[in-house]
Amino acid sequence: MRTLVTGAAGFIGSNLVDALLAGGVDVLGIDCFAPYYAESVKRANLEPALANPGFEFVDGDLRNARLEPLLEGVSDVYHLAAQPGVRDSWGTGFASYVENNIIATQRLLEACRGTTVRRFVYASSSSVYGSPAREDARESDPPAPHSPYGVTKLAGEHLCDAYSRNWGVPAVSLRYFTVYGPRQRPDMGVHRMIQAAHDGTPFPLYGDGNQVRDFTFVDDIVSATIAAAESHDAPATPLNVAGGSRARLLDVVGLVEEVVGRRVGLERLGAAPGDVGRTGGNTESTRRILGWTPRTQLREGIIRQAAWQTGSARRR
Repeated sequence: MRTLVTGAAGFIGSNLVDALLAGGVDVLGIDCFAPYYAESVKRANLEPALANPGFEFVDGDLRNARLEPLLEGVSDVYHLAAQPGVRDSWGTGFASYVENNIIATQRLLEACRGTTVRRFVYASSSSVYGSPAREDARESDPPAPHSPYGVTKLAGEHLCDAYSRNWGVPAVSLRYFTVYGPRQRPDMGVHRMIQAAHDGTPFPLYGDGNQVRDFTFVDDIVSATIAAAESHDAPATPLNVAGGSRARLLDVVGLVEEVVGRRVGLERLGAAPGDVGRTGGNTESTRRILGWTPRTQLREGIIRQAAWQTGSARRR
């Protein structure tokens, strides 16, 4: 069996690649090394996979690459490539989000038409909910993105639904909630907290720190993603993938201080446009349909991420 993973050098993508290879699955990975953060970090993410004979890598851009040859002999497509981040999606930055999150997704779905692909797994985001009316957002709740980034991720879901209904592309969308863990992007919250604790640089805290997030460890994200491809019952409708570790940002800062053993200095900033006060996902449908449940609690996950960051810094 051979699978295609887009965004293979990224945070979640590289963890997914390693898990698939460990399960005996051959993987074709593609990534364009977009300059959102250092290319060297992404190449380091790929090092374990490149040492595996079951892995093939293509340095390519979904916006203009010839995609049909990439799909030859592929059973499953895991589409994780995207332009991430809420804050940069405003203003002139929006164009790259349209290109990387909407146009690239549409091109890949179009290329899957008429192929033998058995499952197209699309990595969506809890950002599609915006500020949900309740603490545990359900997939049936009307989406209301609070940022341009969220708008583009929701557009990707709609494209998956359209190609599923009209052309039979077997797509399923997974709404990831606040992913953390080893290889987390250097711009993301837990990574920056741990770095601040280690080197004394302040952590930029937007708003009052009482924002609640549903933290989901990357290994749990990966297991749900693989389960979505393997399930014969996964619907075309979206599924929440949330870790159930809901915590205020200030509480996470305290946990990082406890784990690392050093204080996290705070640079208090105003609320950021597009930021929401709370995220939380109901996972009843995901548990029932995929037979999946999150296994990693927040403290354990932060211990593992802190150990990875310390080791990664030593290797550099």
